Amino acid sequence: MSDPIRLAFLGCGFITRVHSRNLRMLGGDVLCAYASRDASRSADFCRRYRGFASFGSYDAALADPAVDAVVIAVPPRFHLELTLAALDAGKHVLVEKPAYLTMADYERVREVRDRTGRVVMVAENDHYKPLAVCLRSLLRRDLIGELVFAHFTTIAHRLKRADDWRNDEAMAGGDAFFEEGIHWLHIAGSLGPKMVSAHGFRPRLQGSGPDRRVKSMMVAFHYDNGAVGSLYYSREVPSLFRGIRFSKIYGRKGVITFESNGGIVFVRGVGGPRVIFPGVRDIRGYQAMYRDFARAIRTGEAPEMSLERAMEDHRLMEQIYATAGVHPQ
Repeated sequence: MSDPIRLAFLGCGFITRVHSRNLRMLGGDVLCAYASRDASRSADFCRRYRGFASFGSYDAALADPAVDAVVIAVPPRFHLELTLAALDAGKHVLVEKPAYLTMADYERVREVRDRTGRVVMVAENDHYKPLAVCLRSLLRRDLIGELVFAHFTTIAHRLKRADDWRNDEAMAGGDAFFEEGIHWLHIAGSLGPKMVSAHGFRPRLQGSGPDRRVKSMMVAFHYDNGAVGSLYYSREVPSLFRGIRFSKIYGRKGVITFESNGGIVFVRGVGGPRVIFPGVRDIRGYQAMYRDFARAIRTGEAPEMSLERAMEDHRLMEQIYATAGVHPQ
């Protein structure tokens, strides 16, 4: 049995709690430490999640030879600086998404990654969730024939508080779609056919209330096989039961309809209709993501959600904002 991977979280907020709860399911394959600028906060996380160490600064975690890797779980504004510092300290890096703010940032990280020989993986957990794995399998098995249309809907009324850092575009890197919609852009682009171009359309900003961000975006895109698609994203429009919504993938031999959160998939195509439940265990894909990260560290092979794969998503994101008439920063 391989020795456990020892990783330190840089940042002790909501997403670190989510990651830590999922890491408990890996049976000791990954051990956690916690670093914060508030030593009492990191110590509390360490006690709560049975970590092996806590640190009162990010530099202290990077300097500890017992730490093999770090998870960068702070606002996107700080991702680049901490990634470069971690690589120079000889640590492998898992960085939350959106990983970096510009393509130049990605290229700089790639150069340092190659020089240091460390793994850099982007924490796109949605790539690994059962729904995404199921959709890729259905298309690969040609159950609905050649792809024609893909329509994704992710709409909910989920406003942020005035003091949430996501309300500050300098911290978040951009508006709601840039900070969170990137997950859905990735899913739409990971079906099999490659997404080659995307065009953004932003509704008028509704400026009242504590959540001051632009919270909606519509994206139209092309795949390399000639198919086209759309993505409707909003965090200001009510949806059934505060989050249930349905998306569809249309082929020349059938249609896939699925609940966008991953609860259920309906297939009408080759072999007759069927109902699929992708699975609620690891429904967000965090455990599979960490298994891939550990595998990449141990084997030296690239993870599925590599830096290069994230760069493809960022190129599309830049197209979306350029055509929407705004810049994400």
